[in-house]
Amino acid sequence: MSGILFLHVENAMADMETMRLDKFLKVSRIIKRRTVANEACDAGRVKINDRPAKASVQVKAGDVIEIAFGNKTVKARVKTVKASVHKEDATEMFEYL
Repeated sequence: MSGILFLHVENAMADMETMRLDKFLKVSRIIKRRTVANEACDAGRVKINDRPAKASVQVKAGDVIEIAFGNKTVKARVKTVKASVHKEDATEMFEYL
C-alpha cells in the first residue's frame, strides 16, 4: 500500500514542476541564451501573468510570459516545464498567444 501512495505523490510532484524563468526561456528557445534572458529580466522587459518578473521567478504550466523586444511584444503560455528537450520539441513547451 505504501508503494501506491508513493507513486501518487510522485505523480503529483511531476504535475507541479517549476523552473527558473531565465532557464525556461533558454530551454524553450524563446530566447537563445540564458544570459540574454537574464538581461531582459533585469531590464524589466519580461512579465509573468502581467507582473514584472526577475530571472529567478519560478515558472509553471499555465503561466503567461510577455517579453518586450524593442517595439514588438511576444506573449506565450507555458504548456509544460521540462529540464531539457531536443531543439525540435522545444516549441511543445509553450504556445504563442
